[in-house]
Amino acid sequence: ILLSPASQILSNEEKRANFDRYGDAGESQGYSQHQHRQFHHFHEGFYFDESFFHFPFNSERRDTSDEKYLLHFSHYINEIVPDSFKKPYLIKITSDWCFSCIHIEPVWKEVAQELEVLGVGIGVVHAGYERRLAHHLGTHSTPSLLGLINGKITFFHNAVTQENLRQFVENLLPGNLVEKITDQNYIRFLSNWKKENKPHVLLFDHLPVVPLLYKLTAFAYRDYLSFGYVYVGLRGTEELSSQYNINVYTPTMMIFKEHIDRPADVVQARDMKKQLIDDFLSQNKFLMVARLTNQRLFQELCPVKKSHRQRKHCVVLLTGEGDKFAEAYETFLTFAVANTKDTLKFVHIYNERQPEFADALLMDEETYRGKSAVVILERRNNAGKVAYKTLEEPWQGSKEDNFILLDLLDQLRTDPGLLSSETVLADLNDELAPMFLIRWLYSILDYVLDCWDSLFHSNWREMMPLLSLLFSALFILFGTVIVQAFSDSSDTRDSPPSEKGEAAAKTKNDASFSKESNSRIPKKGFVEVTELTDINYNSNLVRLRPGHMNVVLILSNATKTALLQKFALEVYTFTGSSSLHFSFLSLDKHREWLEYLLEFAQDAAPIPNQYDKHFLERDYTGYVLALNGHKKYFCLFKPHRSGDEGGTLASGEDYDSSLHPEARGKPSCSPGSKSLKNKLHKLSFWMERLLEGSLQRIYIPSWPALD
Repeated sequence: ILLSPASQILSNEEKRANFDRYGDAGESQGYSQHQHRQFHHFHEGFYFDESFFHFPFNSERRDTSDEKYLLHFSHYINEIVPDSFKKPYLIKITSDWCFSCIHIEPVWKEVAQELEVLGVGIGVVHAGYERRLAHHLGTHSTPSLLGLINGKITFFHNAVTQENLRQFVENLLPGNLVEKITDQNYIRFLSNWKKENKPHVLLFDHLPVVPLLYKLTAFAYRDYLSFGYVYVGLRGTEELSSQYNINVYTPTMMIFKEHIDRPADVVQARDMKKQLIDDFLSQNKFLMVARLTNQRLFQELCPVKKSHRQRKHCVVLLTGEGDKFAEAYETFLTFAVANTKDTLKFVHIYNERQPEFADALLMDEETYRGKSAVVILERRNNAGKVAYKTLEEPWQGSKEDNFILLDLLDQLRTDPGLLSSETVLADLNDELAPMFLIRWLYSILDYVLDCWDSLFHSNWREMMPLLSLLFSALFILFGTVIVQAFSDSSDTRDSPPSEKGEAAAKTKNDASFSKESNSRIPKKGFVEVTELTDINYNSNLVRLRPGHMNVVLILSNATKTALLQKFALEVYTFTGSSSLHFSFLSLDKHREWLEYLLEFAQDAAPIPNQYDKHFLERDYTGYVLALNGHKKYFCLFKPHRSGDEGGTLASGEDYDSSLHPEARGKPSCSPGSKSLKNKLHKLSFWMERLLEGSLQRIYIPSWPALD
């Protein structure tokens, strides 16, 4: 029987539905469905072509991969922030009608899946629905990416690529989580178990850099374990690999506790998964006989009983520090290794560091004074109430002591009433907590770093109050300085001439220099001049930075005061240059050094040898040498000749009359006289030519030693 098309449509539910929806149920159905996919009904009668923008405006087609990561304000505050102290979080802030959010979506999906497997927390905040949380996070635009670790927020500011995001998460982690271990330092690393009170973990792998999975694991367990990484392909790890019989082709993780010569536990796997590592480490978080150093550790090792079937007892060795108590501790450790059970925890404590704890358990102090004692206890509540029993005799580690303790533990399994004594323990002191000053300095450093980061990356609307306060303070400060400066100048103008003359004389005297100190603070009218000696010779000349010069005045003990005063007046206007340093050299101490340099002056007269009768009579006082330590050359200034009105600007092109045979003899002017000060006449003009670079440069092969 042939049915008409209308009858076929009416008799078939699917065709009838298609006809009602598309107006056709036949050959044009495919086109109609395609047309429907392209044009969706939007606000009654308005059709929008989504494929043109590639934007999923229709909520039915919106990607739901981020839904499991969505964060709400209360969930973020109560769960995510506390959890950030165990693992870092990577959070994306997104919104509707955000084209950039769609652009980064493929990269975000891949990175989120990769990092989540490694142990990184992933979060998504929809700014349109969670405005309070978005404002709390400090975001004002979408998309935004940020990291959360230890409750601290760090924004991502680079290009959104897989490598940049992975590096961003890795940079969130502290840099000292994992120590690189070689043959040189592995003994020191493993031996720190006693000081740190932690087991130590070694990962052997063939990768040159520490894997991110291992860093994240180290961050999660940093309160319980210390981590080291051994790159087995590196030269210098052969002894380490050989001693512990490491397979260099398979990643190996070892836990070391009280004995560093053998691991307490080992796991090997070609593909180290997070779950495998967590299971391995969670079973080895504590030493065999851990030391109670704080209340948190006490509560974890000795938890409060929840029921009669979940009783857990702690066997505590109360002992002291030093070699005197070493034997008692070693025997107790041996006993603990042989009798460890899930219901028993063996711990020890130093009486001197936890005196309140020891006094509460050892009622008869005289019996145990200077000796070790063993106490079996059970915590009854979180308020500090415990039931306990103390061994009657001090613990010496003998066989008899071992039998007595073993017998008590056997009785305890069947008779809980054996712990007949009760007391209330105060909270333990935190022995490993940093000092208050160190914590305060770390807090200040974190605050400064946060302010610095906010200055460059935060929204300027948030920075406006801080900037306003800062500029107001600067305006008040500079205003006060300017007013004070004008006030000082008016007082100077109103002062009588005699006082003005005294002020000028004082300024001139301030130009003199200390004979020994080379660290005075410069002030107005003061020039810092240091003596060139064998102690500072390398730093002030030989290793002088490139572009810097040391201007050295040659003087003697007799001419020191007068020449320094004149030298200060001549070079004072050049002290503003940071590349110029000023020194003086004692002719009485270092004449031979100066004679050596002058031999390289092209027009200098031959320097006589030590047998010349006039060797010690040559007068070099008033000479000035500009020494360039990096390029090994100097420029020479020779004193103004007595009787020469024009003076000389000697820089290697002229030489002093004292070098001529007819001018030999003692200096013609006595120290402190006017002619002595005239030696530095026109030194300021020579300094100008020095800065211009027009003076002759005298090169030397190397700087001689200054003995």
